[in-house]
Amino acid sequence: EVQLVESGGGLVQAGESLRLSCATSGFTLDDYAIGWFRQAPGKEREGVSCISSRDRRTYYADSVKGRFTISSDNAKNTVYLQMDSLKPEDTAVYYCAADQFRCRMSTSYMQYWGKGTRVTVSS
Repeated sequence: EVQLVESGGGLVQAGESLRLSCATSGFTLDDYAIGWFRQAPGKEREGVSCISSRDRRTYYADSVKGRFTISSDNAKNTVYLQMDSLKPEDTAVYYCAADQFRCRMSTSYMQYWGKGTRVTVSS
């Protein structure tokens, strides 16, 4: 079965950093794009970043450009999201998800989802 498991969330102060991990299994990471989404209380889930190993493409939402960096370790079937200079607006549950085609970064296109890891950034 396909599984995605996020980890690395926590409580930090504004300006600090966290690194999230998305451990995948049940499929070949090389053949999928992996996206990071987040959902704040009362808000819609939004795309944050994405990486496609096959196409060698990355995507970042404007709100996180210059602060977040996505990377992959295909040997470990794991995708990372390095989050620097965190802001209170980054507070959300962060999910990783798999898209069989490319970084389309729409919730409706992602085939598989993890259960999320919570990130809280205090001011």
